[in-house]
Amino acid sequence: MSEVHTLTTPKTDEQKREALRARIEAAQQRNSERTLAEQARQAADEAIAFTRKHPLAVVGGVIFAGFAIGAMTKSGRKVGKRGSVLVNLALESAFAYGARMLQEALVTARDAGDRLEDIGDSAATTARGLRRDAAYKFDVATDAVRAKSRKVARKGSRAVRSLKERTGR
Repeated sequence: MSEVHTLTTPKTDEQKREALRARIEAAQQRNSERTLAEQARQAADEAIAFTRKHPLAVVGGVIFAGFAIGAMTKSGRKVGKRGSVLVNLALESAFAYGARMLQEALVTARDAGDRLEDIGDSAATTARGLRRDAAYKFDVATDAVRAKSRKVARKGSRAVRSLKERTGR
């Protein structure tokens, strides 16, 4: 067991460096094979995922960036003196954003409930149709069995009558 471990794990610093270089080259090869569109799509997907996971952090970052850029301009510094107004505006915006997110979650939950109700109605309709079809097929099979049993009974009674006539009974 220890022989396998020593074969897969580099012992010396030089072997570790070579293994790291090989990993870096493999990563560079993978990156060079990816197109710019794939890289952009992946970056956009990661940004969307981060935004969905941390929406308040994104809003806060945008507000902070706006304040930072505004503070770099002359008119922005004048507005900075009235900072309490901007803080109140930022808080109101954050509360409005949170309320909107809550409202969207409630609407989504209601829509999901409506979809579940539709699925339940569809399943019930399908079950009734299947029950109706099964009852019909059972009735058809029962009728076929009755017809066959009558036919067999007629043939049997005719055969018995024919035997009686031949034997004289």
